[in-house]
Amino acid sequence: FSSSGFQVAPETKAVMKWLRSIPFVLSASLHGGELVVTYPYDYSRHPMEEKMFSPTPDEKVFKMLAKAYADAHPVISDRSELRCGGNFVKRGGIINGAEWYSFTGGMADFNYLHTNCFEVTVEVGCEKFPLAEELYTIWHENRGALLNYMEMVHRGIKGIVSDKFGNPIKNARISVRGIRHDITTGN
Repeated sequence: FSSSGFQVAPETKAVMKWLRSIPFVLSASLHGGELVVTYPYDYSRHPMEEKMFSPTPDEKVFKMLAKAYADAHPVISDRSELRCGGNFVKRGGIINGAEWYSFTGGMADFNYLHTNCFEVTVEVGCEKFPLAEELYTIWHENRGALLNYMEMVHRGIKGIVSDKFGNPIKNARISVRGIRHDITTGN
């Protein structure tokens, strides 16, 4: 058992260790059951509120990442409110996770709080368990959006933090004025 009283599965521990050992900067978790892109925080810290907007200090970045996926998805970007996922049309096909529904222990929140990786959750279709013959269509609906999202890794500031001799500095803390969320350099 962990200190919080919840048992952590060996597979979950392995992924957590893997995420901490490799300096990932961008990821997406693919789910089924709706057609929307959510972003952290997924957990609302307010004890009495189930659907409460819970932004990270990097809210603008997360919205940009989620929009990059949603805008490139042929169905999510469709403005019809009568379709699958239509209740998210007025939000541009994206929503803060906790504002949709709050839950603890999510991968996107873990990545943001404990690694340098920014993750969104992509609900790829309204069927929780699609039939095998539906997978081809789902893949083609999401392929371009996945590629567009992956290209977002090139946005922002990147480079090497080095000492006066040009040697890379491992675990250097990087702060951005106005954003209360530091990151650290990799190996």
